[in-house]
Amino acid sequence: MFDPVTLPYGAKMLFNTVQLKPGVSLDEAELAIGEMCSTVKATYGGDKGGFLAGQVFKFSGFVSDEGSLCETKNTGAHIAIVTYWSSFEAHEKSHADGVFKSKFSALANLCSESKELGYDMLWQGEAAHANA
Repeated sequence: MFDPVTLPYGAKMLFNTVQLKPGVSLDEAELAIGEMCSTVKATYGGDKGGFLAGQVFKFSGFVSDEGSLCETKNTGAHIAIVTYWSSFEAHEKSHADGVFKSKFSALANLCSESKELGYDMLWQGEAAHANA
């Protein structure tokens, strides 16, 4: 569950921002997120559906002065769900399946907004190691 991920070059990345409804806490959403992510991993992983890996992040409130090119710093509290797939078609097929839809609907009921954008990988690399 907390292991590092390795991605093949060319993986497709889906970036989903989830804004919780006013009054809904992260604790309330954690169970729905956990069940949804576990279902995706078990049901659509690898040859079963093209899911490669995923990560869930809670917005920390940090906005980089050095890396941001806009004046607006108001992003609101949100969760980012990052998933990696063999193809966009595999992603869409899994998310159209009733098994996924039942788990996602539990999270959707807690959200005021969710937006999932797909990205093509252009580059990947790791930091150089001191002994290398």
